[in-house]
Amino acid sequence: MLGSLSLLAATPFAFRSFSPSPNNNRFLSSAINHQIAKQLATESGRGSQKLLRRHVFPVYRRVSYGSPISAVMTDDSSTVTTSEEDTQNIGILDIDSALRQFKDHFQYRIKKYVDQKNLFENYEGGLEEFAKGYLRFGFNREEDGIVYREWAPPAQEAQVVGDFNGWDGSNHKMEKNEFGVWSIKIPDSEGNPAIPHNSRVKFRFKHGDGVWVDRIPAWIKYATVDPTRFGAPYDGVHWDPPPSERYEFKYPRPPKPKAPRIYEAHVGMSSSEPRINSYREFADDVLPRIQANNYNTVQLMAVMEHSYYASFGYHVTNFFSVSSRSGTPEDLKYLIDKAHSLGLRVLMDVVHSHASNNVTDGLNGFDVGQSSQESYFHTGERGYHKLWDSRLFNYGNWEVLRFLLSNLRWWLEEFKFDGFRFDGVTSMLYHHHGINMPFTGDYNEYFSDATDVDAVVYLMLANSLINSILPDATVIAEDVSGMPGLGRPVSEGGIGVDYRLAMAIPDKWIDYLKNKNDEEWSMTDLSCSLTNRRYTEKCISYAESHDQSIVGDKTIAFFLMDKEMYSGMSCLTDASPTIDRGIALHKMIHFITMALGGEGYLNFMGNEFGHPEWIDFPREGNGWSYEKCRRQWTLVDTDHLRYKFMNAFDRAMNALDDKFSFLSSTKQIVSCTDEENKVIVFERGDLVFVFNFHSENTYDGYKVGCDLPGKYRVALDSDAWEFGGHGRVGHDVDHFTSPEGIPGVPETNFNNRPNSFKVLSPARTCVVYYKVDESVEETNGINVISVSETLEMDASKQKNAEESAILILPRLIMEIKKIHKKLMIVTQPVSMRNCKKMEQSRKVLKNQQLLC
Repeated sequence: MLGSLSLLAATPFAFRSFSPSPNNNRFLSSAINHQIAKQLATESGRGSQKLLRRHVFPVYRRVSYGSPISAVMTDDSSTVTTSEEDTQNIGILDIDSALRQFKDHFQYRIKKYVDQKNLFENYEGGLEEFAKGYLRFGFNREEDGIVYREWAPPAQEAQVVGDFNGWDGSNHKMEKNEFGVWSIKIPDSEGNPAIPHNSRVKFRFKHGDGVWVDRIPAWIKYATVDPTRFGAPYDGVHWDPPPSERYEFKYPRPPKPKAPRIYEAHVGMSSSEPRINSYREFADDVLPRIQANNYNTVQLMAVMEHSYYASFGYHVTNFFSVSSRSGTPEDLKYLIDKAHSLGLRVLMDVVHSHASNNVTDGLNGFDVGQSSQESYFHTGERGYHKLWDSRLFNYGNWEVLRFLLSNLRWWLEEFKFDGFRFDGVTSMLYHHHGINMPFTGDYNEYFSDATDVDAVVYLMLANSLINSILPDATVIAEDVSGMPGLGRPVSEGGIGVDYRLAMAIPDKWIDYLKNKNDEEWSMTDLSCSLTNRRYTEKCISYAESHDQSIVGDKTIAFFLMDKEMYSGMSCLTDASPTIDRGIALHKMIHFITMALGGEGYLNFMGNEFGHPEWIDFPREGNGWSYEKCRRQWTLVDTDHLRYKFMNAFDRAMNALDDKFSFLSSTKQIVSCTDEENKVIVFERGDLVFVFNFHSENTYDGYKVGCDLPGKYRVALDSDAWEFGGHGRVGHDVDHFTSPEGIPGVPETNFNNRPNSFKVLSPARTCVVYYKVDESVEETNGINVISVSETLEMDASKQKNAEESAILILPRLIMEIKKIHKKLMIVTQPVSMRNCKKMEQSRKVLKNQQLLC
């Protein structure tokens, strides 16, 4: 057995970055050389920490738009104020002393961040005002007319064309100012807007070769395509609905949870039918499912418009537009408001790491060979991602910063999103974009000439902006490299995200499922992989996401059960060994990932009930079929199929955290990794988790260590009948602790724990124990109920919950209701004997399906 492994102590191991993922090519940024970093850092080194704190959330004076500032950021220090007497302390270096050797790097990027904020304050009225670019650029109502502005420095002439002028721009020529911004004011016609709502528009310009081209406006708020024309390009749409057609939000944002339990969803593929689903259908049909499974956050993929559906939304063409495949901007607002009404927060999967390579309908169409200073993107190889076939932003450009920062504010304020999941952050952070880069955790890999400091500063500015607009926002970064400081506040010299995705965990599970038989599973390796994250930097753990579901790969359920899922999931027949093993390990893998892998948890749509097969978007290779680009909800809704058991356990996992808040607890101690018996024991908060991965052995009287003395009972049991288990663990058994060793001397304790108790641990099960509050018992004469029973009682209050949950005897329901009238909490857990009676009675109920 292995002694305690605790994340409470700031050991060198605890500061290590994530173990590298074998698939680093998915996470790739732009390339720049910062050879002068140390020189500049030396000049500005003193006072970095105090200077940084002063500029995190300042109050800015307002100035008018169009202030005289170059479109390219300069090194002019005349506008930058520094304080030589400020200290040299940088907070992140105090947390991790191993970073002190890179103090020059931190000072350099802090100076760039502060200098940039000073420039915003001097010329734009501050960061928050600067990020209101959507009120100036694109189409906006101003003084009895519509004003259209577009940044396009290389254009020689420009016009606005569309349905409103018969696509003839000769009467709507635009004027260019000294900063490359083209503008035109189109007066109202007889009191009505000259450009009607929901009509098509484009930006027409002539570049240096004398060629005229039409492009979708960069700041367009809606874009559509003619569905009757195959391969038709998208058109920009002027979206300005009258008040009667605008959606008005009715519900406030839910409060920020202690720990996010995230349901990752793709609206388009959320229908049970082979078609694209709508925002309103998702809101009405899928959101209630998410709420019923006790998630508190929804993460929406593919919201920003993307012309190629199979890109999963990651090749964005129109950054301020909602994906028109699923509806209008007002429809998306309805979805978000509906989520808020259900107590669900909504995060957006935002893609600022790259842009679609499309010319006719994407931002790339504004690149006509000009220099990087006059473009959204870098030029040459530096501006192109060779694995993603996409363009890379120039984060050092003034107008690029305006565009991207305003984009964040737009989604927060116009649509009431509650935060973001930044995609492809590894690509942003390094000039090599993570391509063929096997990150090992060596700090030199993170702080060198390979680091794109412009991108780092952009992310610092972005997080500063987000937190100033919405202090309760949740920001998650998809980073496989494990860059230190990514999850620390900007005020400490960090990048400022709240969580990073624990991306090595799903790769570990795939490796085990593909390459190891059950006897080869290492408890120590699994435990280390799940706990290997940086001290004080929070992570979102997940066993599988959309990445593990795409064509060419398999979900965990399909890895475990494969073709038997087509014939062996009926409860009307006995479960085969493959199905029995598959369901048991599916529950264990997801639960230990949740409980040990991070400070939040994520599940991709459908994986909660073991959705079979894979995701394959319509494409030429599959005959443009939607058959595998949907979610088969009928599988979990059909009462005689075993999918309901995995779904019920997923609901119970989330309910356990809802009740005991173990995800947000900083107390996480692994006390036992028993290789011989294939058992892992750990504490999270005051709960004790026992995982038995052995394929055959059941241990009666297995001794587990714990912190607090007292009486423990079962809080959650994967082997319970309602989760498709065998009901081998008694839920009404009291487990009393015994002291171990000398108090205060860990080496004399049992597995470094001062107390212990004994449990029954069946093969392929996980059981959680909670400490009984005996003062409540003495007062009320009754015990706290288990999570399983809480779910049974709540199920009677949820729409259609009886169809997907275990059947409960009417008499038992009446007894529970009587107890609820007397007490707000707690009834005695159903005993193992009663569970068996329920099972026997179930078989004779009329008009009910026989359960296995």
